[in-house]
Amino acid sequence: MIMIQLLVVLVFIYIGARIGGIGIGLAGGLGVIALSLGLGVPTSQAFIPVDVILIIMSVITAIAAMQVAGGMDWLVQLAENFLRKHPERITFYAPIVTFFMTLMAGTGHTAFSTLPVIAEVAKGQGIRPSRPLSIAVVASQIAITASPISAAVVAFAAMLDPLGVDYLTLLAVCIPTTFIACMIGAFVANFIGCSLKDDPVYQERLEQGLIKLNSSTQREILPTAKRATFIFLGAILFVVLYAAAISGSVGLIENPHLGRNEAIMTVMLGAAAIIVLTTKIDASLIPSAATFRSGMTACVCVLGVAWLGSTFVNAHVNDIKEVAGALLETYPWMLAIVLFLASMLLYSQGATTVALMPAALAIGVAPLTAVASFAAVSALFVLPTYPTLLAAVEMDDTGSTRIGKYVFNHPFIIPGVVTIATSVTLGFLIGSFFI
Repeated sequence: MIMIQLLVVLVFIYIGARIGGIGIGLAGGLGVIALSLGLGVPTSQAFIPVDVILIIMSVITAIAAMQVAGGMDWLVQLAENFLRKHPERITFYAPIVTFFMTLMAGTGHTAFSTLPVIAEVAKGQGIRPSRPLSIAVVASQIAITASPISAAVVAFAAMLDPLGVDYLTLLAVCIPTTFIACMIGAFVANFIGCSLKDDPVYQERLEQGLIKLNSSTQREILPTAKRATFIFLGAILFVVLYAAAISGSVGLIENPHLGRNEAIMTVMLGAAAIIVLTTKIDASLIPSAATFRSGMTACVCVLGVAWLGSTFVNAHVNDIKEVAGALLETYPWMLAIVLFLASMLLYSQGATTVALMPAALAIGVAPLTAVASFAAVSALFVLPTYPTLLAAVEMDDTGSTRIGKYVFNHPFIIPGVVTIATSVTLGFLIGSFFI
């Protein structure tokens, strides 16, 4: 019976992946119905990540308010100016930009605005655009596991708290390991593919007049942009400092009246309110912002897939522990492989985290192993269907960022695998000093 139930879970995950976008959450709901009403699996012990969903809603609301006030445009303009000042180092500076924009915003969708700039700067320098574009997309994905306000980090921190690993310790390990890994990934990406001038596809497109070189464009920055951005960044800083103050390792505030998760929610909603009040933007525009829509999609995805996965796992946790516990104890790095493969299908770092990490910790995986393997939930680049990956392909008119006929032979796969493998390895090394 357990194999039939596992097959049902995999089938509905596959259906959700085929639908795409919000589909993984919708299919997750159908899967829960099939398991419970169809196969008699109880849902009473299922883990529904309510706090994670509420945090996503709160953070995305603040980001959307900042976007409506022009803050995102201002950040993108700063990023473009930075990249154009150092065009010869575009392969290394592009992932720095997308990494830190994701780190601050808690969503990799911020990369959409910088990808065209990366492609243009690389093309203008005669650099193969696939090199900076590939690692920039990977950096925007793995940075989710280092962002103080991302759903994946917040959810994982809540799971680790009872095991003695607090929020600050998680960030202390994840931020440096993922960033260093991105730089190593950039070094590798710098050697992938022939030079642009030697690429026959580029030469053909050049002869056909399909390649255009656009000059730098100055965006119209709203006068409210800087104020909104500083309010949002100040809110992030407050959240991190407050989390430090109430943490067991610092202990400045004992028995806090406001918990960490509640602080993130209230501070982000408060930041959105302050942005609206001080910039006089139309609050009715916030729900129509692109970041708000993507955030609400993430909420549904996390709800559906976490409910489906935890319904199955909690019904068979003892059996899973018996089979997988000893294996992971002997080969702890295999957790990273499991997370890597799962995230390929779930298309969400947050969904992968809430679906699999509770099971991993329940069967006795060591906290160090879980933290070190955390970056592996970012393998969204493997299947060439993720939005930022497709955007990078579309924005490179040289044809260097292309998907091969064998599906997996695309320029994102090697930098991505190297980056995640390096981050996991560094996680075990650096994590051993903190955990």
